[in-house]
Amino acid sequence: MPSLQQSLGLATPPVAIAFRDEAPANVPRVSAAAPAGCAYWRRAAEGEVFHTTAEDHTNCPIGAYTHGVTLTAEKAAELNETLGLMTGLDYVRMSEVPSIPTLRGPFRFGLYAPLDEAPFEPDVVVVRGNARQIMVLAEAAGAAGVGSSSPAMGRPACAMIPATLHAKEGLSSLGCIGNRVYTGLGDDELYFTIRGADLPAVTGKVERLVSANRELESYHRARLAV
Repeated sequence: MPSLQQSLGLATPPVAIAFRDEAPANVPRVSAAAPAGCAYWRRAAEGEVFHTTAEDHTNCPIGAYTHGVTLTAEKAAELNETLGLMTGLDYVRMSEVPSIPTLRGPFRFGLYAPLDEAPFEPDVVVVRGNARQIMVLAEAAGAAGVGSSSPAMGRPACAMIPATLHAKEGLSSLGCIGNRVYTGLGDDELYFTIRGADLPAVTGKVERLVSANRELESYHRARLAV
């Protein structure tokens, strides 16, 4: 069966992410902490296979919050400062913060790899693509019975990880400005996330949906030409 990247024609490999209570023996620790947790997605998509600790996620207070990372007093103060900046810019309201999805339980170890090279079973898969590619993937998730009943998520992009795990369904995300800076996400790109447990069923539907969309495109273009 073709890979998800091959079937959808994705320019960027999907990223496999898993969370573990113990450090994996076969996956080395990341060489240097990133400025934000979502930056690890980019590194994995570029071919790196690694794990992170809670400490490796403290540079971004928002990402640390969504991933259940326990913050020191200094980092907690930084989180409040960041939220103060965002509220001051009318970017977010403090009343929204409690509703932001977060991982349950304390973060211990995160594993990252390109999906096709992952030496571990992913808890969640992050797919990056253009609107057409994500449209087809969302349709495949629906056909597999794990389509989203929610609108596309927005800021913060990292919240789509816990949201997908909690909802047990595929979710689309428009990203956020921080994520676009740290990952290089293009203006024409967005995300779709799938639980690792749902990946085989979704992947099994993608080829059919790619073919269906190709046939329907020809049908609609023929009608347009009449």
